Amino acid sequence: MSLFRTKSIDQLIATSKRGETLKKELGAWDLTMLGIGAIIGTGIFVLTGTGAVTAGPGLILSFVIAALACGFAALAYAEFAALVPVSGSVYTYSYATMGEFIAWIIGWDLILEYALTTSAVSAGWSGYFQSLLGGFGIHLPKALTAAPGTVEGATTYFNLPAFVILLLVTLLLSRGVKESTRVNNVMVIIKLAVVLLFIFVGVGYVKPENWHPFTPFGFSGVFQAAALVFFAYIGFDAVTSAAEEVKNPAKDLPRGIIASLAVCTVLYIIVTCIMTGIVPFANFKGVDHPVSLALQYAGQDWVAGFIDLGAILGMTTVLLVMSYGQSRIFFAMSRDGLLPKMFSNVHPKFKTPFGSTWLVGIISATVGGLVPLNKLAELINIGTLFAFTLISVAVLILRKTQPDLQRPFRCPGVPVIPVLAIAFCVFLMTQLAGITWLSFLIWLAVGLVVYFGYSRRRSTLNQSSMNG
Repeated sequence: MSLFRTKSIDQLIATSKRGETLKKELGAWDLTMLGIGAIIGTGIFVLTGTGAVTAGPGLILSFVIAALACGFAALAYAEFAALVPVSGSVYTYSYATMGEFIAWIIGWDLILEYALTTSAVSAGWSGYFQSLLGGFGIHLPKALTAAPGTVEGATTYFNLPAFVILLLVTLLLSRGVKESTRVNNVMVIIKLAVVLLFIFVGVGYVKPENWHPFTPFGFSGVFQAAALVFFAYIGFDAVTSAAEEVKNPAKDLPRGIIASLAVCTVLYIIVTCIMTGIVPFANFKGVDHPVSLALQYAGQDWVAGFIDLGAILGMTTVLLVMSYGQSRIFFAMSRDGLLPKMFSNVHPKFKTPFGSTWLVGIISATVGGLVPLNKLAELINIGTLFAFTLISVAVLILRKTQPDLQRPFRCPGVPVIPVLAIAFCVFLMTQLAGITWLSFLIWLAVGLVVYFGYSRRRSTLNQSSMNG
């Protein structure tokens, strides 16, 4: 029984059409909004400050480097998403090219990425939400405002706002993908308006002398910041998790992936340029609201209030899209027999993986309420970079093994583009701390125990070979 047994593309598509299926509701606009909803959030409203302290004004280059890594990988994603319009993202694509064992590894990796992202972002959402309530004189009991041990000098037991927002997101997702995307689209438009408001107001207060020196810590600082702010781009890959619910995946998926990444890259670079032009980079140290700080420096406190609202909406859409992606990964792995059947049961009315959505939501909400995960961006990054590396390898393998396959969208410049994606991603991984690598390897080791103890025997491919 081979560890590298594969499912053909025809098998994957046939599986998605057999039995309980998800409802096809989404178009290119919805996918672009999903991508922007997932990308613009904690990265732009929080990590830009940390990145500025690490790289100075050279943070602009850090965002460009991270964008290149994502852009090259996005083209690889687009080829597979159009070719295999099935839930599961890179997990599914790996199953078709590198076999079940590698697919399991990457699926397990994606579970880590999505789970930590939703939990970490919910903690950031809670902070902004409590700040907004405080502006109206409303204060929650201190014990319910943060995870245990998070607030120095205060006793806290549970982050209630983080728990509640994830449950509300789960309720929305369980009711239907169209309803979820409608809410997401509205929030994305509002937060884009807030970002544009910052740009239009802040550009007049830029002092070019604040950009000197441009790279105060040399290119080592730029590279380290690139590995950190890579977190800001996480989410466009979640668009591919929606493949099975797209009306015209061959055209709409590539458009949604590339458009969302392009829009967010331009906005990140402009916002970073203005921020570091208004505020000397050293002043961002320890600041968790850098965009608001820049406007306070400019004396535009009234706009800073709108920025806080934009941050709350921005993080809400990240929670929505990442929770959505996580439930679809579970759905795909369960349908292949690698996880229990309950994760792939589809609700007869809502046409969503109802049980899976709620179980994932409750676990993420509990973790977000109890564990201070807001400092785990690097662990999330290494998992995502690993996924991006594998999708690029998968394109090279499939082009070699099935060169005549009809592809609705072709990644340009093969093998150069996939090789560049691999090089950029691996390089950024080397910039991460040793403890991050150790934690990641421990998570993968746990995944190996689950695979050999449960999933390998229950795999649908294994069951088919035994029955055959």
